[in-house]
Amino acid sequence: MARIIMGIESSCDETGVGLVRLHDDGTVELLADEVASSVEQHARFGGVVPEVASRAHLEAMVPTTSRAFATAGLSMSDVDAIAVTAGPGLAGALLVGVSAAKAYATALDVPLYGVNHLAGHIAVDTLQHGPLPAPCLALLVSGGHTQLLRVDDIASSITELGSTVDDAAGEAYDKVARVLGLPYPGGPPIDKAAKNGNPSAIAFPRGMTGPRDAAFDFSFSGLKTAVARWVEGAARRGEEIPVDDVAASFQEAVADVLTAKAIRAAKEQGIDTMVISGGVAANSRLSSLAAERCAAAGIELRVPRPRLCTDNGAMIAALGAHVVAAKRPTAPLDFSANPALPVNVVSL
Repeated sequence: MARIIMGIESSCDETGVGLVRLHDDGTVELLADEVASSVEQHARFGGVVPEVASRAHLEAMVPTTSRAFATAGLSMSDVDAIAVTAGPGLAGALLVGVSAAKAYATALDVPLYGVNHLAGHIAVDTLQHGPLPAPCLALLVSGGHTQLLRVDDIASSITELGSTVDDAAGEAYDKVARVLGLPYPGGPPIDKAAKNGNPSAIAFPRGMTGPRDAAFDFSFSGLKTAVARWVEGAARRGEEIPVDDVAASFQEAVADVLTAKAIRAAKEQGIDTMVISGGVAANSRLSSLAAERCAAAGIELRVPRPRLCTDNGAMIAALGAHVVAAKRPTAPLDFSANPALPVNVVSL
């Protein structure tokens, strides 16, 4: 009999509640995906303020949950299991979601699963493209994470092949946007400006691509600094800053490194399916360059639609459904959120 899984996400600045139906054949159907974002409350600070995010989650949790059930046409009594982001993320923000999930699970007397936010970004692709082939390669690119992951089983076996050693790609976008006088968060305005710019106008560096660098690790701090120094130099010379060209050249450097390393990892691992997810996966240049390079390498590319790439409850519900289907152990009611939960720990 099909089961209804509720997912709760509160790792950063989005309060997400998702509902999915887990069918007997293992397929997962999206029923509702409601999100309340506090991004506007953080914009004037140029980044997420943890205390503000936590308070926003507290205020948004019940209304967002109510909207999700209304959208799905379900009642709380229809829920068969609850999954919640246990980490990684902001400690206070995670605590709000975990506390809510424990309360709902206790009141409804249903199993509770504490799951990994990063694994959720991969699992969400199954809501659009169906079951993941095993193994597959995941390029996870978001505000706080840039990782290359080998996925042998979405419910139990994820191996990190490489990660960022400093700024994640999304962080670099936010910082470069600030330098260019563009609004926060920086991804969408840089992407928009880049469409009118020349990606070859400025030869910005490609970090960690030398022969002695770790094959699958990333670094975007140097690129961010190079952009800032270039803009400072142009300003000192009294030149008008070509925002569109700077944005396009910066974006090209990011997309070039991400896709080149991902293709190399897939080839070395003997993997012919790649999933790109996380908020930066919605970037137009990253998706187009990845499609071009994957096609040339004979690799199938899967990218969830933009709404599913950003933080949401649907991704946690999807991962929860796969964990339930795999008959993984439930989480004890006294489990704690873990802001530094490693990606290889899919569920607690």
